[in-house]
Amino acid sequence: MRVTDVCLISGVVPAPLLVVDAPSMLFRAFYALPSKIVGPDGRPVNALLGSANLILREVEIHAPRAVVLCFGPDAASYRTELYPAYHAKRDEEMPDELPHQFEDSRSFFEAFGWTVATSGELEADDLLGTYARREAEAGGRAMLLTGDRDMYQCARDGVTVLYVRTGGKGTEEVGPDEVRERYGIGPELVPDFIALRGDPSDGLPGAKGVGPKTAAELLRKHGSLEAVLDSAIREQRPKLRAALIDANEDLLAFKDIATLRDAGVEPPEDRPTDWAGAAAAARERGMKRLAERLEASAD
Repeated sequence: MRVTDVCLISGVVPAPLLVVDAPSMLFRAFYALPSKIVGPDGRPVNALLGSANLILREVEIHAPRAVVLCFGPDAASYRTELYPAYHAKRDEEMPDELPHQFEDSRSFFEAFGWTVATSGELEADDLLGTYARREAEAGGRAMLLTGDRDMYQCARDGVTVLYVRTGGKGTEEVGPDEVRERYGIGPELVPDFIALRGDPSDGLPGAKGVGPKTAAELLRKHGSLEAVLDSAIREQRPKLRAALIDANEDLLAFKDIATLRDAGVEPPEDRPTDWAGAAAAARERGMKRLAERLEASAD
């Protein structure tokens, strides 16, 4: 029986499931820490070290019942089929110091007692969203650790997005109220909002001339992207009317791209962090200070 089930019976607030956008953490850590941080073989371990520290910070704060790290392709084929330019700007080769750290990440993080989930067809975001939804539907709580604002669509009762801020400022807890305050619409409309406003990091241009304020205004008035487009012919602003009508099909594709898919995964059983195993893995990779910190937690 999971801790979640016991808590539901007793009425106690359950410990959350921490779901991690692993590629996002590895890339952030790689660019935040110098590549001169190396292991015994002389190869960089900065991405592994930095991402471990990012995740451990949240583990220590939130005491999750289990941790899941999600991996997947950078651009799922169903998204590039909908819009070939999706993620086109991300096609640059991965820096030479990073691929071996991605390859080593599974054994490294599994030594912490954490679950590593990988999909060959769906992106990490799809896995994150599915784990979070299933945990909430089961009466539990999920926390999504990510640097991707697209994941704001997952915020709901029982699901909090832990958005990693730049500059080592930790995470910002984002729930439905924070999404409404930031965007002016609810989490359920985030894919519609992305479609209209665009997302340069994903290669989605949005509707010409439509910024965040106009996108939110249209969605509050009409309730969905489809309703916005159905009413476009009656839009009184000529440039906006033309932009919506001309990009109708593309905008619907952008929403489809921004909407998370069900990855068919189920929440894991309770699994506490293995501090001793983590310490051994860190020491094996030359992360002396991290190993000492983990060993202290194991005592």
